[in-house]
Amino acid sequence: MTFHFLYFHIFIVSLTLFPFTQSKLTTNYYQKSCPKFNEIIQNAVTDKQISTPTTAAATLRLFFHDCWIEGCDASVLIATNTFNKAERDGDINLSLAGDGFDIVTRAKTTLELECPGIVSCSDILATATRDLVKMVGGPFYKVRLGRKDGLVSKYEGIDVSFPLPTMSLSKIISYFTAKNFTIQEMVALSGAHTIGFSHCKEFSDRLFHFSKTKETDPTFHPEYAKGLRDLCANYTKDPSMAAFNDVMTPGKFDNMYYLNLQRGLGLLSSDAALWVDERTKPFVKMYAANQTKFFEDFARAMEKISLYKVKTGNQGEVRHRCDSFNDLKT
Repeated sequence: MTFHFLYFHIFIVSLTLFPFTQSKLTTNYYQKSCPKFNEIIQNAVTDKQISTPTTAAATLRLFFHDCWIEGCDASVLIATNTFNKAERDGDINLSLAGDGFDIVTRAKTTLELECPGIVSCSDILATATRDLVKMVGGPFYKVRLGRKDGLVSKYEGIDVSFPLPTMSLSKIISYFTAKNFTIQEMVALSGAHTIGFSHCKEFSDRLFHFSKTKETDPTFHPEYAKGLRDLCANYTKDPSMAAFNDVMTPGKFDNMYYLNLQRGLGLLSSDAALWVDERTKPFVKMYAANQTKFFEDFARAMEKISLYKVKTGNQGEVRHRCDSFNDLKT
């Protein structure tokens, strides 16, 4: 009798200390509760990407920014209100393109009509990202579902917690390894820059203020540098000026990003550093020579990051709207 009571007590304590840790994410989480989940996401993604080809890159970047801070819990989608200045208002998030937010809103609106209160915004963002990557030529990878939307979205501190393209490669590596990502996984995830664009202010120092003796970074291909200098000549007056991350195949998810690095066509300083640093150069070489290997490693890294600090059970909620907590005063 005492033996059984002891184990019952341990079980109750475990539930108290680790609520819902037995919850599992599954690829068929909505099979019964919202059977049209995948179809609705796919339709929303297709319509949006066809009408606005920048959507894939915008959503992929939004997903990464979301997962990096509070985990993959849609915290970056929360809008600031009277009671709370939210994560998306951090400097690092101000340049996030509206198309990423829009695709989540579109899908959420349809899903709420089909199966109200069932599908989390974080699952929508994770699935839409995967589908968009596939749509523009990238690899398919499994997305396990059942995340809850986070209950916290704070402006404070996020800008010092995020890897920036102007940082040293050692600093960026330390950010990834602190989250249990290897250098190879970091290089594979950097391949996301095969689509999308960056604003001139993010790489202007490489063009106009590289060093005391050189105005322009000499690792740039000369003609590429000239083109960028012409493009960004008035970037201080027009901060919307931007360049494609991959100048060769900007709308296609492929391994051209790594080939570009070898040719002096890496846009950001953090990109160019991957080809110079001996810790990362072998992986750049490998992915430049083998797109299949890049796709395999990128897919695995995306699966891994999509599970980072996910919320389940009472750790979160299923929001009615993706830009606000169900309790508006949170």
